Amino acid sequence: MRIAIGSDHAGFLYKEAIRQHLAEAGHDVRDFGTSSQERVDYPVFIRPVALAVARGEFERGIVLGGSGNGEAMVANRVRGVRCAVAWDLRSARLSREHNDANVLALGQRMMAVEEALEIVDLWLVTPFDGGRHVRRLQMMDET
Repeated sequence: MRIAIGSDHAGFLYKEAIRQHLAEAGHDVRDFGTSSQERVDYPVFIRPVALAVARGEFERGIVLGGSGNGEAMVANRVRGVRCAVAWDLRSARLSREHNDANVLALGQRMMAVEEALEIVDLWLVTPFDGGRHVRRLQMMDET
């Protein structure tokens, strides 16, 4: 899978760990930065990830910061991006199954790196169950 990844300074260490983990698993990963823990303005590194996913250059994107919230806000301003913050396995799985999230936001200050890697792995393999949700909406329209 082609995956775009980017972070600010507060997510840098996890970005590096995730990037390496994904490359070792055989994914094609492009790092949009940042390249250190030196303080930066996060939209400079998050928006390019979102734009690349929206253009179809990458199947998925992963953005990281301290909490993941600001990164998700920036990514979701790009048309065609559905970015979800995940702080555990359940939220990661549901973001794919129910929302077809194509960008994942993670917070380095919110979890251990091992948890972040588990979340990424689960998020990448979880399919969107769109048919079930379309049927539910159709049933709601009929009432």
